[in-house]
Amino acid sequence: MTMNRVTAILPAAGLGTRMGAETPKQFLELDGVPVLIFTLHRLAACAAITEFVISTRGDEVDSIAARVAKENLARPVRVVRGGDTRQDSVANALAEVSSDADLILVHDAVRPLVTRDQIDRVIAEALSCDAAILGVPAMDTVKEVKRASLPGDVALITATIPRERVVLAQTPQVFRASLLLEAFARARQDGVSASDEAGLIERMGRDVHVVAGSERNLKITRPGDMQLAEFYLREERAAR
Repeated sequence: MTMNRVTAILPAAGLGTRMGAETPKQFLELDGVPVLIFTLHRLAACAAITEFVISTRGDEVDSIAARVAKENLARPVRVVRGGDTRQDSVANALAEVSSDADLILVHDAVRPLVTRDQIDRVIAEALSCDAAILGVPAMDTVKEVKRASLPGDVALITATIPRERVVLAQTPQVFRASLLLEAFARARQDGVSASDEAGLIERMGRDVHVVAGSERNLKITRPGDMQLAEFYLREERAAR
């Protein structure tokens, strides 16, 4: 049986301004190692992934490549220069993906607590339907607002969106390689940007399936998120 080749892309070029720290969030330490490295090992636990591409800031390429070389992942890891936006960083990484990749998985470098089961399930769904992401239901009431008509941080509600129609997107997001490459090519041609890869697939009229994720698969964005990640990690280990 032919094995599917899966390339994992980790965009890690962000400055992490919302963290309010001098150190970018992907380099903060979780369990004694940089979050980026912790996340990389979580993905490496999935045997289906055959190679990794990390996109980071230009001045970090050499140091990250040297650090990753010490991790003995037994699979190729390329480190490339990222861009000004997430989409630019992923586009730069796509240019380095092996031509024989069947699926491309994109995962936030700062979502360190993703589990092997979650990775396996979203890959399996993408093999079936060509495009799949992790997501969790919205627990709060969701309001659509208009900000321009009011001053400061006040907004005007224009609609209430039923919660059952809303999911909060997570990563990994996994796509048939040819489909994702086409989506990025069209976006570049049309001058379109999106906040995640699924958005570029959606604008092509293609279906994207959502696989159940977990609130514990958090994205480290604000200062309190590191403490929460440490708490979740302790609980995870205690449950073993």
